Amino acid sequence: MTIKIKSLTKRYKERVAVNQLTLDIQQGEIFALLGQNAAGKTTTIKMLCGLLKPSEGDAIFDSGTIVQNQKAVKQIINISPQETAVAPNLTVHENLLFIGQIYGYTKDHARHHAQEQMELFGLSSRQHNKAKTLSGGYQRRLSVAMAMMTNPKVLFLDEPTLGMDVRSRNDLWNILMQLKGKVTIIVTSHYLQEIEVLADRVGIMHRGQLCALGTIQQLMMETGKKSLEDAFLVMTEGELL
Repeated sequence: MTIKIKSLTKRYKERVAVNQLTLDIQQGEIFALLGQNAAGKTTTIKMLCGLLKPSEGDAIFDSGTIVQNQKAVKQIINISPQETAVAPNLTVHENLLFIGQIYGYTKDHARHHAQEQMELFGLSSRQHNKAKTLSGGYQRRLSVAMAMMTNPKVLFLDEPTLGMDVRSRNDLWNILMQLKGKVTIIVTSHYLQEIEVLADRVGIMHRGQLCALGTIQQLMMETGKKSLEDAFLVMTEGELL
């Protein structure tokens, strides 16, 4: 599913959090949205998910737009937010069933799909554990698995590996690589190594505006740097703006 973002803008009184953001995100790609704190990344994600109303502009999905037909868009997307969104007193299995039933699945359908997600995300051995007893890494896995329960065409991941140890982070990277090409994934992260592993293309935001867009190789060539981290620092320090 291609997403066409056109002049997307969010203002808070005199502050402009996102300023005329325009870009296309291609079907099946993992697209990374990078930027320093307060660059506008999370605000952009919230607008694309229908959690914030844009001040101007729009984003066009196959089923509609976030301004004109938000309900249709919400039916094909899901999000794993920066804050781990699990019910602490429910087990892993119960969390997944709960999400399935919220979306109208029959009990049998919800159980079947929950089993698939537990296998994909390596949660089967923890299915009877309450979420509050899981490590931070397993809670993040569960949060992403819950977002996948609805078979979204577009998945938003806001800092998906925040607080994970190295092994847990690598495990989730491997899972997300399995989804590449099947689901359009938009990810924000401060771990640039993560982006180098996962992303097909990168958009860098600075002070609410898109200041760079391309593959990692293209961004390094454009800046003359040998790593994404160095290219990112150049672009967000204003040398190319």
